[in-house]
Amino acid sequence: MPGTKEIFIRIDRCVGCHTCEIACAVEHSAGKQLLAAISEPVKPRKRLYVEAAQNLAVPVLCRHCESAPCVAACPTGATYRDESSQLVLQDHRKCIGCLLCVQACPFGMMGRRAESRVTVKCDRCPERERPACVDACPTHALVYVDPDVYGKTKRLAVVEALAGDYLRGEA
Repeated sequence: MPGTKEIFIRIDRCVGCHTCEIACAVEHSAGKQLLAAISEPVKPRKRLYVEAAQNLAVPVLCRHCESAPCVAACPTGATYRDESSQLVLQDHRKCIGCLLCVQACPFGMMGRRAESRVTVKCDRCPERERPACVDACPTHALVYVDPDVYGKTKRLAVVEALAGDYLRGEA
């Protein structure tokens, strides 16, 4: 869908501070404040994960897949594709806690609530202009932008590097 923004990950900028995870959990808490969230009876859950791999910190989050296996696996329709936003979302009232979506997700992005088997996943913070994880990232490792703009930015960086190599006689 043209003009739809996506969250892109710039792995080279992630320092593994987990600020994005905290911001996500707080955004999905009842009070939406860090200190209040810590003491809430229903603990807020993060919906993205910063994992370590080969000396790198790598943020991983739901890709809202075009052909979403989690949607196909859900027997109740609790995990579904929203027609207007095209995001893969959840209706927690319909979730029966079967965890089939957890098994189906190729990225391991389906979490579950601490107090039950009801699953949770990224909803891109629908009440916000930009997702909380993106706004919180101090190194701008997460960017929220149209895919065409992101692609052009990457192409321009490659062209600049190649031009610099050429001018230095390295190409």
